[in-house]
This record gives sequence, structure tokens and C-alpha cells, in this order.
Amino acid sequence: MSSRRSPSNVRVPWSRPTAGDPTNAPAWYVNMRSVEWLTDPPLRVGSRMAVVAHFLGRRLAYAYEVAEIVLDERLVLRTADGPFPMETTYVWESLGDGRTRMALRNRGTPTGFGNIAAPFLSAAMRGANCKDLARLKEILEARRPG
Repeated sequence: MSSRRSPSNVRVPWSRPTAGDPTNAPAWYVNMRSVEWLTDPPLRVGSRMAVVAHFLGRRLAYAYEVAEIVLDERLVLRTADGPFPMETTYVWESLGDGRTRMALRNRGTPTGFGNIAAPFLSAAMRGANCKDLARLKEILEARRPG
């Protein structure tokens, strides 16, 4: 559906633990309402979480499964069930001087009416991702010492 790279740089100590833990997502994802573990923590390949989100006036409930983790570099989540196949990828890149760039990419294949409305859905998802990353930046910068 969309791909979005954060326009901002945030300090390393807070970006990965906050953004890389899906249970923190409702604090910064505009459309996400809840995340509950279906498997025992900690986060590892195969971990599953139940997610409830609202997007374009619709309630979406699905299960995410951790498909890939590269410590301090990459986290890939894929839907294990839900309204349509979806993948979310987080990538962290150290910029030196205590800063990190985070990239967020959501990909999905809508079905039914969603397939027909895919261009509109992509634009709406890009807008939501932009708001999400701005909110995450705000949270992380508020935690920055000094």
C-alpha cells in the first residue's frame, strides 16, 4: 500500500525500544487502538500479537506475526490473519552522533472493494504514516535528556 521514510532523526537510546516494541504502537500509531500478546514475550521470530485498528471508519482486527528481527537494524511483521495480507517493516539506521533514522513501510494487498480503491487507500495510508512518524518523533524528543 505505501512506503514512508521518517523525515526526522531521533536519538538512538529511545527510538528502537519505543518503535521496535509493537505493544507501544497505540501510543504513536494514529489508527491503532490495541495490541495484545498472543504468545509470551519477549519479541522474537514467530511471536504473535492481536491488533485492533480503525482505518477509514472501519474496524480492522488482525494478528501480526514477527517474520524477521535483526537486532538494532530491522523488524518485519506480517499478518497471520485478518482482512487482507499485510507487512510492516521498520528499519533503523545509525547516523552517528547519537541519532537514528527510522524508516517505516507498510505493504498490503487489499481484496474486494479495497482492491478497486487501492490508489485511494495508498494515499490515505501514506497520510496516516506521516502523522504516525510525526507523533513518534514528538514522543521521542520529549524523552530526550537535556
